[in-house]
Amino acid sequence: MKIVAIVGSLRKGSYNRQLASTIQERHAQKFDLEILDIGQLPHYDQDTELNPSESVTVFKRKVKEADGVIIITPEYNWSIPGVLKNALDWLSRVDKVLVGKPVMTAGAATGLMGTLRAQLHLRQILTALQVKLLPPVGNEILINQASAKFDDATGRLADEATLKFIDDVTDRFVDFISE
Repeated sequence: MKIVAIVGSLRKGSYNRQLASTIQERHAQKFDLEILDIGQLPHYDQDTELNPSESVTVFKRKVKEADGVIIITPEYNWSIPGVLKNALDWLSRVDKVLVGKPVMTAGAATGLMGTLRAQLHLRQILTALQVKLLPPVGNEILINQASAKFDDATGRLADEATLKFIDDVTDRFVDFISE
């Protein structure tokens, strides 16, 4: 099974990027997870959507060929980062590669509420894009107080209770893709 991850943070030490890498390593026997680089995408421009850059073409092809998509977002001003919205805009135009695609959301933040507001906004956007969204009940990966749950030395999530929950949700996502 092939899954792609879209991480809404460009920061090298991002907890959200570390979360994607943690999932990638922990579930390597179940599926191949490729973490896509959205930092290389140009700003969405309707004037170029019919003849996009190679980075856009490759990005869209990888999403189209994937069996599922994991979108991991930080929270900026109660919403998703602009760079993530830009990536979603590219995916939603012309060939609309996200329509019907199984999608799971997740996020990590240093605050008490994790990425609750950002994920609510993300789910609104994804509903408009007609994805097959993993139901949120019991599947909301909202990692709060991330600085205490990630190991600075390894750059991986180290909190056992959180890891167990993520493993369970990821297993449900794999089942969801197969439905």
